[in-house]
Amino acid sequence: MPTADDLRLPSLDALRAFEAAARLGSFERAADELAVGASAVGKRIAALETLIGTELLARGGKALLLTAAGRDYLAQVRPALTLLAAVPQHRRPVQRTRKLRVSAPPTFARQMLVPELGDFSAAHPGIELEVVLSIPFLDLRPGEADVEVQHADTATPGLQVLMHDVMLPVAAPALLQRHPPLHQPADLAALPLLRTPLEPWTPWFRAAGLAWPEPASGPMLVDLGLTLEAAVAAQGVALARPTLARSWLASGTLQPLFRLTATPARQYGVQHVDRDDARLFAHWLAGRCTQRAQDALALLSGLA
Repeated sequence: MPTADDLRLPSLDALRAFEAAARLGSFERAADELAVGASAVGKRIAALETLIGTELLARGGKALLLTAAGRDYLAQVRPALTLLAAVPQHRRPVQRTRKLRVSAPPTFARQMLVPELGDFSAAHPGIELEVVLSIPFLDLRPGEADVEVQHADTATPGLQVLMHDVMLPVAAPALLQRHPPLHQPADLAALPLLRTPLEPWTPWFRAAGLAWPEPASGPMLVDLGLTLEAAVAAQGVALARPTLARSWLASGTLQPLFRLTATPARQYGVQHVDRDDARLFAHWLAGRCTQRAQDALALLSGLA
């Protein structure tokens, strides 16, 4: 067995430079692969040749060529380099992408969540989001979710309320043009009221001093977004949350009928698994929702 004095071990950088230059046929290509300058590749190979006392690459011509000694040496060192490259500890740590599954009701997802996701992804590139839809009315959930936005009673155990929404009647200008002007809440009796089990009219009726029962006729829409779309199509008056109807209110496609608002029977809230990325997302979402609610109220004030 050779002693330590007998060994003439080259640097790993020199061996990598030689292997790359021999495989790619030029110092320049080897330099690009190794992210160093071409002169550095040449110097490393020259130092390797000096160490072992023989020429490995024939310079000159359009491409580098292996000498006979170079071919023999490459055959011996390449398996060693391959083995070293296969050791996991020798590779740069790769940032692992964490996947976060978020479920949300359709209207909330379209009007509140998705428009904001770009900012979250830009701030947290290591978190890959998967957004799936739930159906509150049918209590359908798309399997396990790390973060679940719910349209629920605020007393639901573990629910973190995202924002305190309000609601008020809205209608399309085309519908209003077909009916006499509205001066007081009781004038709504002359207009068709859009119904949805997700947003009962009773809380607003009570806030307006009306002892009316829940509307019992007309189409039943089991999605808040569909109810707003029906209002946009001038099919009736919708009870809307300004946070969800903000774009239609801002454009004048929907108009608030009265300035009187009421608190919905249910609010949007979030539950999440006990994990750092889930907590981070829930905190971020709560902040965005609070801001959107403030913007919506400011919009209503501007329309007054």
